Amino acid sequence: MFSKYKYSIFISLFIILTPIITSALPVNDKPGQITISSPKINMVVEYGNKVSISSLTVNGQKVVSNDDGIYTSVIIGKTTYSSLHLKGKPIISNASGIVKVNGIKYGDKGLVITENWVFTKTNGGIKWNIERTFSKAVKVDEAAMPVINFDNINTWEGAYQGYGGLAWFYLFNERLCTYGVHTRTSNFWNSKSGNGLSITVDAPGKEVAMKYTRTNTDKLAYTIAVSEKEMLPRTDSGTNRRRFIRNSANVWAAFNVAAGKTSQSITFNYFNYEDKYGRGDLKGVNGKQVNAVLSTIARIGVIDSLHYGGNSWHTPYGPICLHEQYIGQLGLGINDPAYLNGYKSCLDYYRDHAIKPDGRVYSRWAYTNEDAMPGKYNKEGFYEAQWGILMDSNPDFVSNVADLYNMTGDKNWVKTHQKSCEKALNWILKRDSNGNGLVEMMTDSYTQKKSSDWIDIIWASYENAFVNAKLYHALVKWAAIERQLKNNTEAAYYENFAAKLKASFNKPVTEGGFWDEQNKCYVHWRDKDGSVHGRNMVTPVNFMAIAYGICDNYDRKKVILDTIEAQMKQEKLFFWPLTMTSYAPGEGRESQYPFPEYENGDLFLSWGSIGVQAYADYDPAIALKYVKNVLKQYSKDGLAYQRYGRLKQDGRGDDILSGNSLSIVGLYKSIYGINPLYNRFYLEPHIIPELSGTELKYYFRGQRLIVGLNTGDFSVSNNNFKIVSHKNFGYYATKNQLSYFDGNNEVASLQITTNHPLVLTINKWTQEKMEWEETTTSPSATPLNYHVQQLKPNTLYAFSVNNKVIQKLKSNTKGELTLNHQLSGTSAHLSIYDAD
Repeated sequence: MFSKYKYSIFISLFIILTPIITSALPVNDKPGQITISSPKINMVVEYGNKVSISSLTVNGQKVVSNDDGIYTSVIIGKTTYSSLHLKGKPIISNASGIVKVNGIKYGDKGLVITENWVFTKTNGGIKWNIERTFSKAVKVDEAAMPVINFDNINTWEGAYQGYGGLAWFYLFNERLCTYGVHTRTSNFWNSKSGNGLSITVDAPGKEVAMKYTRTNTDKLAYTIAVSEKEMLPRTDSGTNRRRFIRNSANVWAAFNVAAGKTSQSITFNYFNYEDKYGRGDLKGVNGKQVNAVLSTIARIGVIDSLHYGGNSWHTPYGPICLHEQYIGQLGLGINDPAYLNGYKSCLDYYRDHAIKPDGRVYSRWAYTNEDAMPGKYNKEGFYEAQWGILMDSNPDFVSNVADLYNMTGDKNWVKTHQKSCEKALNWILKRDSNGNGLVEMMTDSYTQKKSSDWIDIIWASYENAFVNAKLYHALVKWAAIERQLKNNTEAAYYENFAAKLKASFNKPVTEGGFWDEQNKCYVHWRDKDGSVHGRNMVTPVNFMAIAYGICDNYDRKKVILDTIEAQMKQEKLFFWPLTMTSYAPGEGRESQYPFPEYENGDLFLSWGSIGVQAYADYDPAIALKYVKNVLKQYSKDGLAYQRYGRLKQDGRGDDILSGNSLSIVGLYKSIYGINPLYNRFYLEPHIIPELSGTELKYYFRGQRLIVGLNTGDFSVSNNNFKIVSHKNFGYYATKNQLSYFDGNNEVASLQITTNHPLVLTINKWTQEKMEWEETTTSPSATPLNYHVQQLKPNTLYAFSVNNKVIQKLKSNTKGELTLNHQLSGTSAHLSIYDAD
């Protein structure tokens, strides 16, 4: 046992050898450590000759457990300064749950970096404030605030970015892979443990970038950088916009840091993966696989906060094809508000930098200019592809704007795109020189060996059905938006052009159209000399004709879909190829022959949503079969390829396309029938018995909806209101008002205003009679207000409750009526019917 004298010496030595501590350590902490805990986040700060966070635990799972786990650093040239090697002892204080670490100094004689750290508990998390001061202005190669070294590259499956993209660590398939992005939030997740960690940076007036590196020891190094100006990719030679690199952690270029003080805060919060990203109870399909495909594959075409496309950030040259009309539609399946908001910013950027003054939309963007036509690119990296002027980028820009507007309902945003969308459409509409409604490509003949659409090494020329189908789709969508923006003149112009295009498209090839009666399909293109090409059942052309409503002839739909399905069974293909038979000699690049090869016959999953949509209305069982086939393939190889070969159905190409998820998007859109529209949630399912009982969780306008899908009825609900119907309908709810839209009508048929929860079951809805059931948890103390629209104008209607006429009232000149009624019980049968 110590004597009093020995005990005094021990205390003196302890004070000399440790930093100043202004309050007692927590009971369980060791000297040189202090623990900071919130309900789900726990961290241990080490201090002494260094300061770092040596342990980070998330919901009981230790994700950082090493001495250099989390620290700050500055790299200049080959020299690294960090909080792991200090110039003196910091000062520690712990009062009222706030931990402060002041006087953290590192650097050398020429440069001193001083930092003060403050840790504060928040609701469910921990907030870490970092104040940093540079003694002089300096150019740095890296200024990490901080570096977080997670224990293993597999600690997390990935990290969702604040703009909806994904750092997917499955793709970090070798050491020193690094991916850099511009975002303020990173949501790390692991679907197996269910744990999620959200890290958010607050640095007002500053730019924030992050990078993810698989280290030489297979840790995951996550680095946050804050700067005055946007961080730029490192350029080793020539033009480089590369975000993903190998064999290095130096993804960002060096940047200048001013002398003086900067500050930022980093907030750590836990989330449950299933609660945040779960999709509900999916019957008849593997729900975990559906979630995995839409949570990973669908997002990997988002290269950075302003660059959304179909080719992943992992590919060597990172191309973005602006001639893809389904990028916005991916958001329907991803169903993350961050993706939708991020894509708004992306399309703003494309509007400002990818559209030429004359309205031409550049077709591509890439890390480098190697795929560009000589001199046909701009400083932001947008370019014309070497294969030809790919005309579908013009209508596809418009379609993506329209789709995103429908998903967000943001009219103020879409107004900012009105002029640019008009300009993009008008540029291509001027390409109809002969006035037949079919726009013409830049080339007149396949012999010129230049492409004009997404199938970029097939020499489609002059009047191209592929491009014209996409144009029709864009015209229909944009005309509706013009009407919503009260521009009826432009709306009528686009509607009329679409009608003429449709009529010419459907004409037989003998009369200047695209319908090939001999081969029972729509052809790919017509040359200026009248010769017809691509008579080999090009599936995207024929699927688009059906899905976009160009082909409304049932017999044609049937023969196309039956012919394709018969050959699919014969060849036992798991997915639709680009073409059912070969292009004729000379119609494509020489490398595409003999058939099948690449774009002349291989299987590209990016056309899955269109294929599923084409079949869903005709035979949903066939549509579902190919959805399940894609999920089965995912279980084998993760869909980790660009395409699949025709003969062996083997994966080919090392670029994983986000379009590989589009069959699953088609499941949501065309089978489950989920179609968010600008003023309502529209539900039009094609449910077969094996899917009956599906219950989906779906985000819509800040609400988490529950969508019930049965073979006999469908339902949509939030926390207060629910609508049940046996047919398609639209749903919209605010705090006190529920709106029912009959069928695909864009005007609410019935609006009920009430302060009580309500279930509305639609039995019948016509102009002559509307009949429904209402159920509530308790009788209303105040009358419910009913506003009914789309009735016969100036017509007398009877309002009945439980088969008793309560009152009669006349609709106005617009076919509307309004009434109030207080229900006496928890359920009632109501109807309004023509009383004349």
